[in-house]
Amino acid sequence: MAANDRQISGTHYKQLTPEPWDVVAAWDMGYLDGSALKYIARWRYKNGISDLQKAIHFLEKLIEVELGREREHKEEKNGPYISRPKEPSNP
Repeated sequence: MAANDRQISGTHYKQLTPEPWDVVAAWDMGYLDGSALKYIARWRYKNGISDLQKAIHFLEKLIEVELGREREHKEEKNGPYISRPKEPSNP
């Protein structure tokens, strides 16, 4: 039996075509964005607003991770940012 032929505990994913995990696999999504997609897809059929809040939480973490990667990439390219005191102005 294929995994898509059954669902353990509930029917909230069986109501969706395609099922979220098929979208996650087809789009090569990661854990954080894939989890957000899952919660968005099922919110009407399972936990309502709570699932939307979970999706937002996963997206917030994804944003943190991606911003950190951007910072690391910029530092690798340009060296770490070091703030320097302003030069005194000459009157």
